[in-house]
Amino acid sequence: MTEPGVAVLTLVKGRDAHLRRVMAALERGTRRPDRLVVVDMGESPAAIGPTTLPLTLHRLPAAGLPLAAARNAAARLAGMGPGTETGAETGAGAATLIFLDVDCIPAANLVAALAADVAAADALVCPEILYLPAGAADAPEARLRALGRRHHVRPFPAAGMRAEPNAGLFWSLAFAVRHATFGRIGGFDAGYTGYGAEDTDFAFRARAAGVPLLFTASTVAFHQHHGVYDPPLQHFADIVANASRFRERHGFWPMDGWLDAFARLGLIDPPGDGPLRVLRPPTAAEVAAARQGPERVY
Repeated sequence: MTEPGVAVLTLVKGRDAHLRRVMAALERGTRRPDRLVVVDMGESPAAIGPTTLPLTLHRLPAAGLPLAAARNAAARLAGMGPGTETGAETGAGAATLIFLDVDCIPAANLVAALAADVAAADALVCPEILYLPAGAADAPEARLRALGRRHHVRPFPAAGMRAEPNAGLFWSLAFAVRHATFGRIGGFDAGYTGYGAEDTDFAFRARAAGVPLLFTASTVAFHQHHGVYDPPLQHFADIVANASRFRERHGFWPMDGWLDAFARLGLIDPPGDGPLRVLRPPTAAEVAAARQGPERVY
């Protein structure tokens, strides 16, 4: 191999069809990953199907979503020699890590483009995510580009890479980083359990370690539609616990829009200088009411 190894790292739980589309797109790519590491968090094994990709599958069954621990496990496996989950880390492992959410179909050039970006810049490199409407995920890439909606909060450059000073805009849906830099940052903090803030914490610790956040125009990924909850009451307990952990470390509340929504519902006291005080969990009816219609893509 003349180029440094590149691994794509994906987590899955209950979205087997999404994963198969991701893998099919990687198979069609202009550069295939030298390794695909899939961490399966489902309590029952994912139905992945056959693939020609060099796949390492790791089972991490859990009742919840151990996102931080699962990403760290994927990075560890990517650093080992190809083919197994055993043995010490070796030079045969991937020098570049591309974390790709199971909901995100990569553009044909994504692996090649992000590998080149990370070779040029020691940074967290995020491509733009285009959000697809329901029923569009199996369309050709040109159609996905036409249908995909840009996220209104994250402006991307028209060309090249742009430094993003706000670490809070880091996107764990798809990003690339050098394997050695991931280790220097310390990986994700597995003390964050379940959904929420583990990626924001990672980005702020990256900034503290001198690793910039770059938004790139070199490629995109297409977010497959799934149900959206606003606010995400199905993750209420995780968000409250993880927000508290984040504030203890960084000195301010993350996910403040969601916390404010929880407070308006009477679930918590408004966030202030002291610890969050939970008044009650959301009811099943409140969770159901938070689910948005199919027109919402994010």
